[in-house]
Amino acid sequence: MTEGMELPLAGIRVIEFTHMVMGPAAGLILADMGADVIKVEPIGGDHTRRLVGSGAGYFSMYNRNKKSICLDLKSAQGLKVAEKLIQGADVVIENFRPGAMEKLGLDYDKLSINNPELIYCSEKGFLKGPYEHRTALDEVAQMMGGLAYMTGPPGKPLRAGASVIDVMGGMFGVIAVLAALKQREATGKGQYVKSALFESSVFLVGQHMAQYAVTGQAANPMPVRISAWAIYDVFETRDGQQVFVGVVSDSQWVNFCQAFGLDELGADKNYAANGDRVKNRDILMPLVRALFKQFDKHDLMEKLEYTGLPFAPISRPEDMLDDPHMCDSGGLLPLNLPEGGSLELPALPVEMGGHKFGVRHDLPKAGQHTAEILEQIGFDETATRKMSQNGVIQ
Repeated sequence: MTEGMELPLAGIRVIEFTHMVMGPAAGLILADMGADVIKVEPIGGDHTRRLVGSGAGYFSMYNRNKKSICLDLKSAQGLKVAEKLIQGADVVIENFRPGAMEKLGLDYDKLSINNPELIYCSEKGFLKGPYEHRTALDEVAQMMGGLAYMTGPPGKPLRAGASVIDVMGGMFGVIAVLAALKQREATGKGQYVKSALFESSVFLVGQHMAQYAVTGQAANPMPVRISAWAIYDVFETRDGQQVFVGVVSDSQWVNFCQAFGLDELGADKNYAANGDRVKNRDILMPLVRALFKQFDKHDLMEKLEYTGLPFAPISRPEDMLDDPHMCDSGGLLPLNLPEGGSLELPALPVEMGGHKFGVRHDLPKAGQHTAEILEQIGFDETATRKMSQNGVIQ
């Protein structure tokens, strides 16, 4: 969607007190959909900007389409600026440790007195309960919520290869915010909403909890699970590459046998039904592995594309930068880095009216929009200059 088009959340102002991934991910979704998102950073900028290693991409990925103001929230003047900023806001998002916003006097109970229409979204480690005082991280939630157990082989719990719980917690926070905005249309009142890492992780393993409840047998970790389908695995090709292939219905089995000239196998009643194929998987899989080993990756994928079977090359994240579908469909958005240079990052994985959401604002420099925002809420140039000289703003 272009800036000239009316975005669904245009006119909604969001004040974001966040860092790392969970809170910024919620703000990103709202910002991409048209909300005016103002990121409140400490003097010097959000420390997430300076993370290294696996955190080096956090800020770039989750902070486009936002404006930045730097405030010293430990000063009385800085807090007054924040409070004034929130008075005209529709939504506040925060994901700091439990109790941090209360100590600053920036909690929902206080802020809603002057802004009863305010929707206040806290992104925390836990929802209300015995654990709510704890500090959590994505990896903590994956470990204690059962996801890491299901991801790694037995005895070797393994976190997922991305911040899936942080992002999912942010998404659930957005769902709650959108529901609260809708409810506000009827009631005229805002409310406090909350999402959490632990409960998001448990929600993801709900299917395995249901399996235990239904069958009486605990789910095995995914690397050693009993698959619901016989052919549903990663296969090696002649050129040393890997391709995932699934045959998940009886009609797909017929197509598979026809496409690869397996007439005898296709006519064998021992493999006609999915349950029979699963029962005879130890016999079937070596045959399929040997078959696929005769093809180079490109040729195998071309044949699978023709048959309509579900398949996928085993790709790395950096491969997505050159992926034909991502490149041709507008799935990658060009961005300029605050410190110089440019990159392309994934758009929101949704379309509305046949359009994806794009970039309205590049990644902001720390405090890039401070003067602009202060002017909008009534501070004149003299007051702004004085606060800057006193280190209240940047």
